Amino acid sequence: MLKPTERVDHATLTHCNHTPRTQPEGRRDSEAFLIGLGDRVRAERKTRGLSRRVLSGISGVSERYLAQLETGSGNISIVLLRDIAMSLGVTLENLVCETRSLPDGHTGRGQRIALVGLRGAGKSTLGFSLARSLDMPFVELNDEIERSSGLPVSEIFNLYGQEGYRKLEADALETISERHKSVVLAVAGGIVGDDEAYNCLLRDFHTIWLKASAEEHMNRVRAQGDVRPMEGNPAAMLQLRKLLDERNADYARSHFSLNTSGRAPDVAHESLVKLVRQQILAG
Repeated sequence: MLKPTERVDHATLTHCNHTPRTQPEGRRDSEAFLIGLGDRVRAERKTRGLSRRVLSGISGVSERYLAQLETGSGNISIVLLRDIAMSLGVTLENLVCETRSLPDGHTGRGQRIALVGLRGAGKSTLGFSLARSLDMPFVELNDEIERSSGLPVSEIFNLYGQEGYRKLEADALETISERHKSVVLAVAGGIVGDDEAYNCLLRDFHTIWLKASAEEHMNRVRAQGDVRPMEGNPAAMLQLRKLLDERNADYARSHFSLNTSGRAPDVAHESLVKLVRQQILAG
């Protein structure tokens, strides 16, 4: 819950998560400004070696509110922004100025592309082939998590639970976005369950939702040799449909989508390459 002073000032800044192509030009400009503002606040904080918790204590702005601001997903009043600027030791103009370079070298989404969707959507297969066609590196987010932690994902959950995994996931996303200006990233389907991580993904990557029917998701997983989703669980398909329904709204926040249902891998690949070349790389 926001503190009494943490009011939403719609006259000052407007809400921003991502930039759908259907939005008016003024709306897109506002969202781009909020993303840049969040980048600048985050960069100044990191330059000073401050955690969000410490900055929260100094400025009196809640840690959750700071997280929303830094990921471009929260509104903020000019008064609160001034308090944050003072706590960072910079002027308000320093944060608001859109032409100022960022200390950590962050440059927006660049040519970073992330594929999201449930398991069986084709993220690994299509991600690898897309990266090869574009001559970009291909990264599986879970592989980066395992590399940095030295543990398999299953062991991370056993030892540290979902909260521990989410922390490693956020760190891995930041590492990848800072390391690569151009990359194709395949992301685990559950990232939409963590607002902060998903907002960071939307901020730093051009996200593409690979859509498929529940039946295709299940058939593709089984074709990979994993029969566990159906084994001893006659309600598995019903549960999968429910999961898709629950996550559809979150996946739909992606910048683009591609329906892979009923498409052979080579056909889906061609459609994905065309989408990326026309909608992402052309700009």
